[in-house]
Amino acid sequence: MTTPEQHPIGLAFETDEGFGARARLGLVVLESDQTVEPELNSVVVDGVAIYHARIANDLQVTPETLLAMKERLPAAAALLPNEFDFDVIGYGCTSASTFIGDAAVTAAIQSAHPGVLTTNPIAAALAAFKALDVGSVGIVTPYSAVVTAPVVERFSAAGFGVSAVGSFLEESDLVVARISEQSVANAARQLAASADCDAIFVSCTSVRAFGVVAELEDDLGIPVVSSNLALFWHLLRLAGVNDRVPGLGRLYGHGLSAS
Repeated sequence: MTTPEQHPIGLAFETDEGFGARARLGLVVLESDQTVEPELNSVVVDGVAIYHARIANDLQVTPETLLAMKERLPAAAALLPNEFDFDVIGYGCTSASTFIGDAAVTAAIQSAHPGVLTTNPIAAALAAFKALDVGSVGIVTPYSAVVTAPVVERFSAAGFGVSAVGSFLEESDLVVARISEQSVANAARQLAASADCDAIFVSCTSVRAFGVVAELEDDLGIPVVSSNLALFWHLLRLAGVNDRVPGLGRLYGHGLSAS
């Protein structure tokens, strides 16, 4: 006597595009990051799916620990299956991308995904402020001074004036993820009041800002962009998705600027 599980009935099926029919986005996330996944997953864009892989990192954010991720990036990117046919893959660390460099980040990701478009938070932020057509930026970071300085230099090298810089001066990524959104909003207001800024950039994918950006922009009258806001926007735009996403600020009303 046979049982149903030994001879199951053959069932017909059809296939469709599944999740991500418009765009499949890949993202390499820091092992210690508690923010970028919840923030990006809190927003629904029709037909867009985001898939994550984790990369090992140290909890203390220093130049040495950031640079150490360069050798780990290819293996982390390879955890995102090529069969998913990604439109864009990002690396979710602003400070590490700054230290490692855009070209090296792209090479590491493309070693596992040849030809796939790539981005990272610092490249995304520069593209965002170009699209917003701003001249001067106030920069909020959580980092030590030695990690903050290269981020500021990237903006200056890209032709943006840096009107003011402020930092929480916290090296632990675990602590940074627990900095309240109200503290982030207060920091943005303090910088905007201290100097004439065309926009505010809140650096670091561990810093939370999705819940306060709309209110901040209303209060300050200027664009406010965080690493995660810029990264998500750039991933979408590079994938050809130009939707305006309510609640995420002025940036999402813009497409990519011509190079």
